[in-house]
Amino acid sequence: MTEETEDPHRMELDRVPTGIAGLDTVLHGGLLKGAVYIVQGVPGAGKTILSNQMCFSHVAAGGRAVYVTLLAESHTRMIQHLRPMAFFDESVIPERLYYVSAFRTLEDEGLKGLLDLLRREMRGHRAGVMVLDGLVAAEETAASDREFKKFVHEVQMHAALNGCTVLLLTTGGPGPVRAEHTMVDGLIELDDQLFEVRTERSLQVRKFRGSDSLRGRHPVRITADGLVVYPRIEAVFSTPSVPDAATADRVATGVDGLDALIGGGLIEATTTALMGPTGVGKTTFGLHFLAQCSAAEPGLLFGFYETPARLRLKAARLGLDLEGLEKTGALEIVWQAQTENVLDELAHRMRDAVLRRGVRRLFVDGLGGFIESAVHPERMSRFFSVLSNEIRALGVTAIYTLETRDILGPTLQVPVSGISSLVESVVFLRYVEVQARTRRLLSIAKIRDSGFDPALHEFEITGQGVRIVGPFAGYEGMLSGYARTLDAPAPASPSKRPPRQG
Repeated sequence: MTEETEDPHRMELDRVPTGIAGLDTVLHGGLLKGAVYIVQGVPGAGKTILSNQMCFSHVAAGGRAVYVTLLAESHTRMIQHLRPMAFFDESVIPERLYYVSAFRTLEDEGLKGLLDLLRREMRGHRAGVMVLDGLVAAEETAASDREFKKFVHEVQMHAALNGCTVLLLTTGGPGPVRAEHTMVDGLIELDDQLFEVRTERSLQVRKFRGSDSLRGRHPVRITADGLVVYPRIEAVFSTPSVPDAATADRVATGVDGLDALIGGGLIEATTTALMGPTGVGKTTFGLHFLAQCSAAEPGLLFGFYETPARLRLKAARLGLDLEGLEKTGALEIVWQAQTENVLDELAHRMRDAVLRRGVRRLFVDGLGGFIESAVHPERMSRFFSVLSNEIRALGVTAIYTLETRDILGPTLQVPVSGISSLVESVVFLRYVEVQARTRRLLSIAKIRDSGFDPALHEFEITGQGVRIVGPFAGYEGMLSGYARTLDAPAPASPSKRPPRQG
């Protein structure tokens, strides 16, 4: 066999990281050195913050940057708006990050004068990043489309010769492809869309010459740290980040009597859907599961509805020391109020918490918090499938609660289509009325690759926690929600009941 030699035509192109959380993931490492990109978006979408944040990040890494504006106003107001953000560092201005207004140059000398200014500033400051804020003003100054395209082409030439990555900022949204879009190396589009009464910012890489990128729209937030991009879960984890390793090991549920019904516990690194109506005990089951956490088997409670203080109190009343587990580092509670959350932000927050502590037990209370955060509900089946695959591959045994709509009745309406095919285990908790009293029942619908007891079992919640009482025998019609003894007559349907006597 001959020794393989490296193909010079397949050498990796140099990258310039943006330093923006999530964006470099979307760009597979950053922008390309010496390339020109158009960043366009509606007013308020975040173009100015994105470009300034990249400049400050580049300077913090040892580089130099130039920010050129074509605005009539001074830079004072823009810097005032940037100053509260964590990335802002006034000490680097103007030696390493230089702001220059080219408004007067464009007015007096046209595109040729602007091009000369860009070339001088690029070389004079040895800039690795340059921003031209206000490309629309340059386009309006051009005598013809040909002149404007020539200007963009010459900016590309100088960027490549000087190894300077250039961002051209302009106002615009989704629409027809313009000539300059075909000339530049990439097109990044920011948007701020209204969904009924809420808005959500997003970012899309519509073109990225010389590199792949994560396709589609990705949610964006503007925070005190600057602009944050949350790569869409279906795109970034279409393949889990680590190889999935199947195991036959079991994980104790912590519920007295339950493990014996499911073959010795939940199978490790699987996902369980725990479904039932409000108040039936779903959270209580999850607290028992987390009470089995240890330093070797850390746990995470990711919830939406009950605050950490209330969860600790609830656990203490059941004889479970959640607070003690938190103090030793065996357990973490991550809670977020049900406000206008961003679906992908929640998923990344949960995964980051899993990675941060090497979590092995995860209790999500409940999946409805994710569903209510989705501006595109039709995503939920794919979203949950990909997220579960990633969490499973990380070696996490997870329980998700889902609230069913009806408290009593023969049907259980599930809020996520096809949920049973996306999880390894399905456990139903339900109420049944018996002789004018409600009692709690547990039924196991599915344990993939394992035997289980299919009988209906009664369970109780006492001051000592959850206890499986045993099979609920001697009754029929239990799944209707109204149980009766086997020798009792069936209740008459409304059409066959005798008329009331006056």
